[in-house]
Amino acid sequence: MAMTIHVDVVSAEKLLYSGIAEFVIVPGVRGELGVYPRHAPLVTKLKPGSVRIKVPDQADEELIYVNGGLVEIQPDVITILSDTGIRGKDLDEAKALEAKRDAEEAMKNRTGAMEIAQAQIELAQAVAQLATIQKLRKG
Repeated sequence: MAMTIHVDVVSAEKLLYSGIAEFVIVPGVRGELGVYPRHAPLVTKLKPGSVRIKVPDQADEELIYVNGGLVEIQPDVITILSDTGIRGKDLDEAKALEAKRDAEEAMKNRTGAMEIAQAQIELAQAVAQLATIQKLRKG
């Protein structure tokens, strides 16, 4: 039997996942982090993207979109806290495409630095959701 680590993925609204995993991949601000059991303790920020959870005895990975947040890694537990999180199977591709178009349009029409920054954040979130949907299709 493979070694496992306990994983909790929590958004401001609800618990998205709680269970064991063989490994977890999280979208860190400096790149993806692969986490296996007995990983060194670590706390880091997350960027918008998909958390990939390899559940024992399950062929497909669990995918959860997170809108940034924090991850705390301990040797036997991973806790992911996100303002917003959506299970991959619950993502709406049409809504994500619309949000991407809206953000691109907003970037063209905004002149203030804050308006442009907000549009860039919205664009990054929409692109991350679409990437999560693409990963689900490949699985």
